[in-house]
Amino acid sequence: MNQYYAKSLSGEQLQQCYDIAPPAVKQFLKDEIDFIAELLSPTDVVLELGSGYGRVIRELSPFAGKLTGIDNAAGNIKMSTEYLAGVGNCQCIFMDAGQLEFESQSFDVVLCIQNGISALKIDAEKLISDVLEVLKPGGKILLSSYSSKFWEDRLHWFRLQSRHGLLGEIDEDATGNGVIVCKDGFKATTFTEYDFKQLGKRLDLIYTIQEVSNSVVFCEYTRRVRS
Repeated sequence: MNQYYAKSLSGEQLQQCYDIAPPAVKQFLKDEIDFIAELLSPTDVVLELGSGYGRVIRELSPFAGKLTGIDNAAGNIKMSTEYLAGVGNCQCIFMDAGQLEFESQSFDVVLCIQNGISALKIDAEKLISDVLEVLKPGGKILLSSYSSKFWEDRLHWFRLQSRHGLLGEIDEDATGNGVIVCKDGFKATTFTEYDFKQLGKRLDLIYTIQEVSNSVVFCEYTRRVRS
């Protein structure tokens, strides 16, 4: 997983990123949650990759049976203990998404949202192949990223994070076309609809992709049923 987040942007700093988010970004984040909630069943066992301090799984807790988030930032795991206190069906544990340590066929749903498939900095084909190993038969993988139509709002949010000292100074000359670069070495790319399609084809998965509210691109992967 991305060591920049683990070392420099976790716990209270990560929470502050969401606290200062402008209205359009907060709506983006709500749209993600609302969309996923509609796809969950009350008995689903859910895994979220790169869960931070548990923001997403807490919001989804009323809609699933058990939710586990994994993150490789100790600050996030520590903060999750308090953040998820009283939410009995949620937990965050320390684990790298590049080295999943769960038994095979453990989860009904695996989540990796808010462009996490790019932010994790793991080869996407390896990541999804590993996820398939811990997915139950008939299970689904739900991923999301940013629509190109949301670029200005996303960039505005990152500039705010930079101004608050949560990210390095934005390198405006190197930033553009879905890529945000900071002068301290941070680089955020974007997993696009095309990328989701190509990945699904390479892994021979069934995929559905749709855009929500001109901001969120959602992809759902499921295995093909073999006769």
